[in-house]
Amino acid sequence: MGEMLTVREVSAYLREHPATIYRLLKRNQIPAFRVGADWRFEIEVIDRWAKEQQRVKYSRTRAHSRNPR
Repeated sequence: MGEMLTVREVSAYLREHPATIYRLLKRNQIPAFRVGADWRFEIEVIDRWAKEQQRVKYSRTRAHSRNPR
């Protein structure tokens, strides 16, 4: 296992508000695991996840621009 981050640390790392991180957790949209009552994030997994989110966002933007209404 690599470096672990808390909710506060991952929110700073991703430049998102902690409430956004908790919303993603609630929707199972961000990879994490619990340690007792606390959430933890493995930095390498978050890096891959963030890269995938950018790829998906980019492909959606490109698809939308190719199919104007």
